[in-house]
Amino acid sequence: MKRITKASLVTLSAAVVALGQTGAAHADTLHWNKTKKCRQKDLDGRNVPTRIGNSELGWAHFSSNHNIRTCRIVNAPLNGKADKNDGKGGLEYWGYAFDGTHPQVKIIVKAQVTRRTQDKRYDAGSGQMVGVITAYCKGMRKCPNWMNQSATKFKR
Repeated sequence: MKRITKASLVTLSAAVVALGQTGAAHADTLHWNKTKKCRQKDLDGRNVPTRIGNSELGWAHFSSNHNIRTCRIVNAPLNGKADKNDGKGGLEYWGYAFDGTHPQVKIIVKAQVTRRTQDKRYDAGSGQMVGVITAYCKGMRKCPNWMNQSATKFKR
């Protein structure tokens, strides 16, 4: 009986160690850079930051995935009232980009104005808000390059 108990204990210990290592590896994927890249005050008085983030949220996510490479593109929709509110701190802002040559493009900016994301995976710290989660052009995988040019105009 003692041999079975020792064998079970060794197996259980190995499983706990393996589980702990898996949890630690998962925690590393949640690292994000909280440094503010852009900031815009909306019409409700919120200073909504756009943080550097990582591949899942923030500037690092949408600048590569959605070809948004200037704060002007993100700040234009934020310079107004939220167009959608999920009641849990998730806000959506809409804006438009145009240059007189190309068709106007709708910009959607999603922000979390609470300390933590809704899935609790990211925490901005005491007294801080997560800010912009993503920004993209409606109906497009990537925003057109012309939007990143200085001649582009934006409206709410």
